[in-house]
Amino acid sequence: MAPDTVIVRGMRADDLDAVLAIQLACYGAGFVEDGALIARRLAAAPHTGWVVEHEGGVRAYLVGYPSVAGKLTPLHGEFEVAAQADSLYLHDLAVHPDASGLGLGPRLVRHAWAHALHAGWRHSTLVSVQSSVGFWERQGYAATLPHGPQQQARLATYLGESVYMIRRLSG
Repeated sequence: MAPDTVIVRGMRADDLDAVLAIQLACYGAGFVEDGALIARRLAAAPHTGWVVEHEGGVRAYLVGYPSVAGKLTPLHGEFEVAAQADSLYLHDLAVHPDASGLGLGPRLVRHAWAHALHAGWRHSTLVSVQSSVGFWERQGYAATLPHGPQQQARLATYLGESVYMIRRLSG
């Protein structure tokens, strides 16, 4: 592979060390999630986790799972994959600071949307953290309130300003 080639591919178990290194480079201590949890999530939703390879290594990743609009995962929570999904919930997108400015985050998000549309899901949802609302708004997401007290309590598990957001994908 040429050094400037960018490849988006499915996340594998052997990517976990790289994913953890990217987390440590990007997140405050309260947001870093342990490798065992990430491995369980990958096992629960193996087709909705992706990485970007660039310059010989994994430089970015995105993990999500089939969900229902209005439902979210608490910080450090297990993925609750919906049998009758209508949404792709994006739980974690991170780009290593060394790869900042290459457009890897938006590329991963577009890749995820294509997967969701192929699966027939109408929405993508997420929780914006660490002042990322502007990024997500540029991707077409809008802030919305989670449905009911249980989902609002899940949102409250995120540190600092956290915003539940949704984007319609089709129709």
